[in-house]
Amino acid sequence: MSTIFIDLVNRVGIIMILAFIISRVKPVKKLLAKKNIEIRDKLILSVIFGVFGIIGTYIGIYIHGGLANSRAIGVFVGGLLGGPMVGILAGIIAGFHRMIIDMNGLTTMACTTATILTGIISGLLSKRYYKSKNKCVMATVGGIIVESIQMGLILLISRPFSDALGIVKIIALPIIILNSTGIAVFIAIIDGISSEQERVAAKQAQVTLQIANRSFPYFIKGFNEETALATSKIIQEMIDVEAIVFTDKENILSYVGSKEGNYEVKENDIKALTREVIETGYTKVLNIKIDSNSDKQNLGSAIIVPLKENTETIGTLTLYKEKEDSITKVDLELTLGLGDLFSTQIALSKLEHQKRLLAKAELKALQSQINPHFLFNSINTIAFCTETEPEKAKELLLHLGACFRKNLQQNSEEVNIYVEIEYIKSYVEIEKARFGSKLEVIFNIPDNLDCYLPPLILQPIVENAINHGIFEKIEGGTVKITAIDEKERTILIVEDNGIGIKEEFLSKIFNNGKNNDSIGLTNVNSRLKNKYGDNYGLEINSRYNEGTAVTMKIPKIREVELNVEVSGC
Repeated sequence: MSTIFIDLVNRVGIIMILAFIISRVKPVKKLLAKKNIEIRDKLILSVIFGVFGIIGTYIGIYIHGGLANSRAIGVFVGGLLGGPMVGILAGIIAGFHRMIIDMNGLTTMACTTATILTGIISGLLSKRYYKSKNKCVMATVGGIIVESIQMGLILLISRPFSDALGIVKIIALPIIILNSTGIAVFIAIIDGISSEQERVAAKQAQVTLQIANRSFPYFIKGFNEETALATSKIIQEMIDVEAIVFTDKENILSYVGSKEGNYEVKENDIKALTREVIETGYTKVLNIKIDSNSDKQNLGSAIIVPLKENTETIGTLTLYKEKEDSITKVDLELTLGLGDLFSTQIALSKLEHQKRLLAKAELKALQSQINPHFLFNSINTIAFCTETEPEKAKELLLHLGACFRKNLQQNSEEVNIYVEIEYIKSYVEIEKARFGSKLEVIFNIPDNLDCYLPPLILQPIVENAINHGIFEKIEGGTVKITAIDEKERTILIVEDNGIGIKEEFLSKIFNNGKNNDSIGLTNVNSRLKNKYGDNYGLEINSRYNEGTAVTMKIPKIREVELNVEVSGC
């Protein structure tokens, strides 16, 4: 038995070597890695695993009229991987071959029947196999079962029984052990293909996301030459391609290649290659004929993907490789993924632009709300002072001019906190003229604050504190404006000791109803949330007859700083 065992080890080893070699062949590898197998694929797999069964028969060992072989390995693996159709067809192919080569053999009918049964059983186990957490163990147990059934069929069908029993005694244990082990090894080889595909896919997804993450700060500015050039350089760093080209509908935005200035694909050629993709909106993979007489480097193959804004193609991304026909499935999927991500980022840049326009419109609306109300009160106050305190009236006119000049100049998205404070001081001087000694305003603002905030974001809160807090209190009161510098944000607090807000009104203060008197606060709250997020709305604490404190948090992350940081990646 030991001699047979060693010989069978060699035979099973041959099957494993063949399994490994064929699993490295590209078309077979692609077929085995498929998740949705079509009828044509199943027919091909049936032939492949049927041939494995035939090879197992040919390299078998004749023993007393029987054949110790590894035929079941190919058939069983085929059924597990391809399902009932592949298992049955592979079993029929290998089984009938076994019958044809030895029509009158002692174990011919038993082995033929067992081979077909092996295909049926493995096919029925296929679904359970794919759900199994330990595929090799399941394959081993299945192999033991089908080989045991074959031994049983030899005893049941083959005659004379004594000869059949003698054969089974010799071959049963080696065949059951080695073929079940061979099945497990075969499955491990095939499973390795799936694992390799998953690793490639995971690496591809990681690279795609890294490129998207690094390019996002550029794309958020819009799709232009600067964005295209910066992104091309990022792609060049991270994937193995000869050249990267971005175009819009009409022009080349950027070309980045390892041999810049020494490449065969000229501007007119690039436009010709991308024109079809821009017109159809479909990806194109192509080979570029190489001119062997040219002194310049030739780029042999390319993949061109559309860049879209909604459904409209607004440009292309092209990746070139030096050799002809060198675009792989991985290259295709990677480029398609980049195209989709860049298209999304372009759409987001449009939304960001619209958001900026909305912020400017809100600022203009706020200016238009503040100006008439403040202007009428100021004019009345100055008119009164012209008769009693001419110098004071002159001073107030200067403050009023300063207020309106700064107000009209507030067109940027962010201003330094000291600009906002100067504006508030001019505003406060005019209000002090109205209220006299009833109003005191204290500024507690540290020097050298690194704080940039939306313009006219603090003044409405100060105005609200004066008009609705202090003005309605007979003896007047104090408004205190405080800035607290923290590592990641600046906290600004406007507090007063005025009449405060009743609890039932406090809960409804940000409602947008017609009767809401807190338009300024509501506007400021919305602007803060739109710019920084829902966690950055106003916080209002108030006790009726005691006073109110309004707090806002301004993060220190500025857009300009973010761009500088990323550009150094």
